[in-house]
Amino acid sequence: MDKPSVLAMIPARMGSQRLKKKNLRELDGVPLLTRAIRKSLAAGCFDAVWINSEHPDFGAIAAAEGVHFHRRPEALASNTATSEDFVQEFLAAHPCDYLVQVHSIAPLLTAAQVAAFVAAMLQSGKDVFLSAVNEQIECAINGRPINFRYDRKTNSQELEPVQRITWSITGWRAASYLAAYAAGKCATYAGDVGYWPIDRAAGHIIKTEEDLRFAQAFLDAFPERGI
Repeated sequence: MDKPSVLAMIPARMGSQRLKKKNLRELDGVPLLTRAIRKSLAAGCFDAVWINSEHPDFGAIAAAEGVHFHRRPEALASNTATSEDFVQEFLAAHPCDYLVQVHSIAPLLTAAQVAAFVAAMLQSGKDVFLSAVNEQIECAINGRPINFRYDRKTNSQELEPVQRITWSITGWRAASYLAAYAAGKCATYAGDVGYWPIDRAAGHIIKTEEDLRFAQAFLDAFPERGI
């Protein structure tokens, strides 16, 4: 059986709202986008690494780092556009067996974790592979318990973990995604869905200035999490 082709796609919008130009913000002097590129290359598990953006400035970064650049339509970079559409548009242009989205806003996810994620996804045979932090603590939605009961106290280490999806890294079988999209269904969760546990650091997502400062403080304490 031929080895399946696996592409890495790093989405990058210029127009982020809460943290302006967040893909260009730096940790230890390296932009978040560049970190994601180097991490994907260091993982050594992709047939190609692509930047997916509407803005040509990211094309220069891709060229400097030796990866590919896909320029998506402006309409797929608005605040109302969803990943459903820009992932489909990318897959239509770049055929592959699997697509792995590596987010630049999860800088504490390591290259080793990226490689382990891809290996586990291919072995699983799943159509969708989601990264999640297993939170083993009492959780509720709208005041209703999810993994505990009011009529008894359970030690937290005995609770069933709640899987918090982080989108740090996500994988899709291309054929399943495109078939669902063409049928007008939700492609993001199309088919058999699997979960891959990551630690809290890998699940830390940069959306605000505070998030960025937290990541820098973490790297100062644990520099080995840099790439």
